[in-house]
Amino acid sequence: MTVELTFIGLLITLAFIGITGLYPGGIIVPAYLVLYVDQPARLGATLLIALVTAGLYRIAGNWLILFGRRRLVFMLMTGGVLVFLFRRIMPGFSVGGLEFQVIGWIIPGLIANHLERQGVWRTIASLIIVTVAIYGAGLALQLLR
Repeated sequence: MTVELTFIGLLITLAFIGITGLYPGGIIVPAYLVLYVDQPARLGATLLIALVTAGLYRIAGNWLILFGRRRLVFMLMTGGVLVFLFRRIMPGFSVGGLEFQVIGWIIPGLIANHLERQGVWRTIASLIIVTVAIYGAGLALQLLR
């Protein structure tokens, strides 16, 4: 099911980008997030790391020349380092039964890159819309089986 859902997610994401011109955190990100839709704490931790990464980019931008590929590499590396630190500091941190873990090493950096490119609200709104659409398509696919 995950292979089919990932492919459907790519199609939905590409259609959304074509219609609106907005990127929901990257082309593969919503399809990847929908795999963890039953773990809201994990989604929240991933978004938190992405926001911190974008904030660190803004700070570093005062001293470094970061644009284009440099910006993307900075976001991916910073997101990866933050995920590493998050997993080291809180290796199984849970509150009220919700386990706070981050999804992947690259996903927060991809989200942060689009947070910076098109703004926080546009990126988060489009990420939610596309993730919910992919989740709905997954449910419909299950019903058809």
